[in-house]
Amino acid sequence: MFCDVLAACLSVGETRVATSDGESAAAAAEAGAEVVADPGGGQGAAVQAALEDVDPGGILVVNADVPCVVPHDLRSLLAATPAGCLGLVEALDGTTNALSLPSAEVFAPLYGPSSADRFRTHAASLGVEAVSIALPNLADDVDTMDDLTRLQLRAGPRTQACLTELEGSLV
Repeated sequence: MFCDVLAACLSVGETRVATSDGESAAAAAEAGAEVVADPGGGQGAAVQAALEDVDPGGILVVNADVPCVVPHDLRSLLAATPAGCLGLVEALDGTTNALSLPSAEVFAPLYGPSSADRFRTHAASLGVEAVSIALPNLADDVDTMDDLTRLQLRAGPRTQACLTELEGSLV
C-alpha cells in the first residue's frame, strides 16, 4: 500500500515521507522522496516533522493506508481546496485520510477517532475555512483485512501484487 501511495504522491510533486521503518525509508529514498525521521509520538508528530520548513501553498498530507489513490485524486484535492482554506478527506469512520493545507502552520496533531471534526474545529479557531472534499479513493482506507479484501480490485498494482502473493501462500 505504501508504495502505491508513494507513487501517486511522487507523480504530483515533491514528496516527504516520515517513517521509522527502514524498508519504507529505503523504498521512499529510492523512488525519489525525501525521507524524514519519524520522531515517535504517533502520526501527528510524524506529520509535524515532515512539514518542517515546507513552503506555504498546496501542501498535501496523505496517509499511507489508502491503496486506491492515484495522482488524479491528489490533483483533485488540491483543485477542490479554495485558496487559504484547509481541505480534508474524511474516512467513513470519521478519521482523516488526507489534508490539503495552505501552510504548515495550519496543521495540528489531531489524528485519531473523530479527527475530521477536530481538524474542522482547529481550522475555525485559526480563522481558516475547512472544506470537506469527497474523493472515494482517498476516503477508502485500510484498517482491517476485510477493508483490504473489499478494496482489492481498486487497489494499486503493488498492493494487488502483494495480495496475490499472500493468496498464493495461503493455498
